[in-house]
Amino acid sequence: MSAFLAAAQQPAGAITLAVLAGAIVLFVTGWLAPEVTGLLAAALLVALRVLKPDEAVQGFGSPALITLMGLFALSAGLFRSGGLDRLRALIGSEAIRSPKRMIALMVGVVAPVSGFIPNTPIVATLLPVLENWCHRRGVSPSKVLLPLSFATVLGGTISLLGTSTNLLASDVSRQLGFGPLELFSFTAIGIPVWLLGSLYMVLVSDRLLPDRGLGNDDLIGSLAREGYLTDVLIPEGSELVGQTLHRSRLQRRFDIDALELHRGGQTFSAPLADVTLKAGDRLLLRCNRENLLRLQQEHTVSLAASNDEADDLRELSGGLNTPMRTVEVLLPNGSTIAGTSVRDLRFRQRYNATLLAVRRGNQVLRELLGRVVLQAGDVLLLQAPLDAIRGLQDSNDLVLLDELEKDMPTTNRKWVAVLVAALVIVLPLFKVLNLMAAVLLAVVIMVATGCLRPGELQRSIRWDVILLLGSLSCFSAAMQKTGLAEALATDLLHGLKGWPTYSVLLVVFVLAQLFTETLSNGTTVVLLMPIATAIATGLGLPPMAFIFAITIAASQSFLTPIGYQTNLMVYGPGRYRFLDMTRYGAPLTIGLALLVPWLLCRHFGL
Repeated sequence: MSAFLAAAQQPAGAITLAVLAGAIVLFVTGWLAPEVTGLLAAALLVALRVLKPDEAVQGFGSPALITLMGLFALSAGLFRSGGLDRLRALIGSEAIRSPKRMIALMVGVVAPVSGFIPNTPIVATLLPVLENWCHRRGVSPSKVLLPLSFATVLGGTISLLGTSTNLLASDVSRQLGFGPLELFSFTAIGIPVWLLGSLYMVLVSDRLLPDRGLGNDDLIGSLAREGYLTDVLIPEGSELVGQTLHRSRLQRRFDIDALELHRGGQTFSAPLADVTLKAGDRLLLRCNRENLLRLQQEHTVSLAASNDEADDLRELSGGLNTPMRTVEVLLPNGSTIAGTSVRDLRFRQRYNATLLAVRRGNQVLRELLGRVVLQAGDVLLLQAPLDAIRGLQDSNDLVLLDELEKDMPTTNRKWVAVLVAALVIVLPLFKVLNLMAAVLLAVVIMVATGCLRPGELQRSIRWDVILLLGSLSCFSAAMQKTGLAEALATDLLHGLKGWPTYSVLLVVFVLAQLFTETLSNGTTVVLLMPIATAIATGLGLPPMAFIFAITIAASQSFLTPIGYQTNLMVYGPGRYRFLDMTRYGAPLTIGLALLVPWLLCRHFGL
């Protein structure tokens, strides 16, 4: 009998495998949010007496997790203070005239920046800049948005700060007794990875990326052109006169939303359900053509004169006497409102915004929006007062895809933010300060100097990521305590004995790639690192080489939109299809699988 089967037959081992299998099912199907799945697993392992409470939650007190929380705040301070305005200006520059040059700029500039700043906020802040560039140049966003995501992922292995996966790997390495990773521990491997990926994207993007065009990408324009934003008047004798919208047929029998009401010099903004309508009132409606024609035939409404031009409609949608805007927002992975219908969310009351349309991949949903169940990756078209849109900039549930430069905070402290961020890199590099201490002190300085407000500090932290990474450590602890990790490593050793070192590292790296694409980066690290280091010890090889292999493989995801957060963020705006990402990312994935084990052999002299 194999060592693994023997360990699995023990009660604790069987329970651990059952909990792990259940968690994998939940991770893959998405029935529960990933962080909820992690918390459930930790609770079950404690309840079933596999782990003690302090063993199950030890990840929440790790230096890596505290460092990651500080990094979220630090990056928020950089963006909010204007510390990376030069990067935004460079990406939107008129001097960049072709997709190939834009991709070269992203891999040459954005990728190195993402080696020190979490890549999710970088993609969030550059998405609207890049989309505007595409519309100015007549370039399909599908030609440049996926390279933006890939560039930030490639840059994430340049330093320890690039991704949350790196920090989690450092903590698991510390728990296994091999010590934490240094700031530039795997930079010698990360730089060739970045260079290979950069060369690949510059050379093949034209041929492998689809051209989805510009037509439906402009949701605001398409709604106006197709008549979905319609300016109407309530004529004398209309059945609406003297009624409220709540009691009228507009919302009881038709899928129509009233967005604004203009009466003389007054403007009333949504929600308008309880406003009593009068003859001569002017309404901005969201409706389809069939319902509009029927209302006209019944003399319920008549078209307003300004409906002749689509541009007039779009300007009207921004309001006449109130600062209203129509904007696009993205529902990111980990959003707390994903999986809930618009009606159940009470979306209009919650965000003081009216939902006009939802873009999901190539599909645009415009009717019966109250029944739409929101999903991660959806792009929502909203109309809201300018103050409400400013509030969306601080939301972790929605990412604003329109630039509001005039609404950005004062940038007179941008150089303070840049200097503080530079010190976070320099001080640990020269061993003046521990990395965690440097990051926490930097956050305090950001708040003290006004680069970041206390409220923004709290909102900047991605609590879904923190909860997920903190809870995942329970799997690593359970695998080691029950002997499953050691037993599985023993069985694998029998099969790998006599193999060349390169081949062993290749097997480990490819296994980690497969886990990353099907589960998650964090799960890959906590499950495979104990096994990989045990294999290394058994073969007499440096465990740190295998730690690097797992970390780099788990930090790179190029095959599916669900494998990495930034891939999902560009999936909707780029109107990609699932296989677009696989076709573009597969050659790069194979290339890295062949390159990284060779680099590790050279680096460790194997």
